[in-house]
Amino acid sequence: MTTNRTFTMIKPDAVAAGHTGAILKMIEEAGFRIVAMKKTLLTPERAGQFYAVHAERPFYKDLCAYMSSGAIIAAILEKDNAVADFRKLIGATDPAKAEEGTIRKLYAKSIEANAVHGSDSDENAAIEGSFYFSHTEQF
Repeated sequence: MTTNRTFTMIKPDAVAAGHTGAILKMIEEAGFRIVAMKKTLLTPERAGQFYAVHAERPFYKDLCAYMSSGAIIAAILEKDNAVADFRKLIGATDPAKAEEGTIRKLYAKSIEANAVHGSDSDENAAIEGSFYFSHTEQF
């Protein structure tokens, strides 16, 4: 069953480069409603908890260090077919392979510093959104 919510995070590279406003504008212009949003700084431990699924991968420590290197913007988005539509809006993980006009094509620096995170399934969207927000924080 598809849901109408997904989770996103504007990553430290895009926040530091001043792209937050432009990215949020693209999200809203694509028909998404921002249900909850916060700016926060992850500790390496908290980043490790969020990315625990990758704990055995060789890039895990670097990922945790990167995600705790600066502020992030976490948000829950709402729209029909939210997960699939948002994945299309952000583009491929590798910005060199992302379609023109996608967030990553426009704002990502590399595969590692790829500007935004987008949930890959309805189940993960619920899990990831709950990591950052309680139900009382959502509108």
